[in-house]
Amino acid sequence: MGQVTVVIAEKTYRIACDDGQEDHLTALAADLDQRIAQMRRAFGEIGDNRLTVMAAIACLDEGAEIRRRVAELESEVAAVRAERDAMTNSAAFEADEVAGAITEMAERIEGVAKALGNDRTG
Repeated sequence: MGQVTVVIAEKTYRIACDDGQEDHLTALAADLDQRIAQMRRAFGEIGDNRLTVMAAIACLDEGAEIRRRVAELESEVAAVRAERDAMTNSAAFEADEVAGAITEMAERIEGVAKALGNDRTG
């Protein structure tokens, strides 16, 4: 089990994490610290707890927007896949129709050739 020491809103915290996640957790803490600092500049000293809650809500809002966008993109991908499958099926059907038409024409040509051959021999 890994551990990191981070500074958020001028307070030091020691946080446990899975091994290998130390850099990721440190980066997340730095992002939160930066958000709180930006809010402090924008709103002034309104209290550390309030700033932390506002930053957390902003992060959650961003996460919710990302999840909404991912769901929207997944829906678009599903629609594109369905359209692709329909086009593939349509192309296969059309290819079968063309092959059938070619076979029919070949049979007609053979029939005409036989008839012409019979006319010559007869």
